Amino acid sequence: MRGNLSAVGVCALLLSGCAGPTYAPESDAHFTPRDRALLANPPYARVSIPEAYRRHVVEYRRQEAPGTIVIDTDTRFLYYVLPNRKAIRYGVAVGEEAYAFSGVAQVGRKAEWPDWIPTADIQARLGPYPSRVPGGPANPLGARGIYLYEGGKDTLYRIHGTNQPEFIGQARSSGCIRMTNEDVIDLYDRVKMGATVIVLGPGHGSVERLL
Repeated sequence: MRGNLSAVGVCALLLSGCAGPTYAPESDAHFTPRDRALLANPPYARVSIPEAYRRHVVEYRRQEAPGTIVIDTDTRFLYYVLPNRKAIRYGVAVGEEAYAFSGVAQVGRKAEWPDWIPTADIQARLGPYPSRVPGGPANPLGARGIYLYEGGKDTLYRIHGTNQPEFIGQARSSGCIRMTNEDVIDLYDRVKMGATVIVLGPGHGSVERLL
């Protein structure tokens, strides 16, 4: 009997060590009344995000401090680091190879429903656009903007929402990191001003702990 109980205990430990990511269902807990009004009937198609790119809590293998954002451009995941070697993993769209940003930055500004001011480069490649597009669900920056600074200067790269959620999991942006509006609202309320943002370039290795 004791031998059988020991075997059961070993199996339980093995199974607990093989636990996978925990799906974290979308929630509107962080929504403001304005968010609820603007996202009730968005002017873009609602799409089903693949399960892998929905919000999960995962085991995290790197050493960054809690509160750090780490973006894995290879896998199209953004991690918000939690205590105890955990992280919230969000699916994102990243920049096309020619326009991708990598390196270390800080959160230098945060904005709700930010206006979009197209850069001269974007106007030349993709325009013409108005010089300023007011914030709202039709705006390419979506519900939130998290502005990346380096050495106290705006890098012009952002983590922001999107009016094209169908591109989550792809390299389709002009360098910025896009999230669904629901996910960027969730991240925005968690991340602090001055937080470190690490954007990993191609071929850096695995971010999640191998189980």
